[in-house]
Amino acid sequence: MITFNTSKTSYKTYTNKDPGFNFSPDNIMIVPRAGFQIDDKCPREYKLIIAQCISNGWLRPIAHQPVHEHFMEELTK
Repeated sequence: MITFNTSKTSYKTYTNKDPGFNFSPDNIMIVPRAGFQIDDKCPREYKLIIAQCISNGWLRPIAHQPVHEHFMEELTK
């Protein structure tokens, strides 16, 4: 997890391997903070290339979250 500052606001960056990448809004279901959505109109060949990039780790989902939101999540646990 990386934390950086921009415009006086701090953000946390989560990769899909970080513990904070997934969250549970209702304490039942686990939800990733970020992901990929490929349109149905995307040609099959491109989908296969994207899938290969994801499986090889060349393309990874990341999520950014303001630190104050992370703090509020921790308080509600």
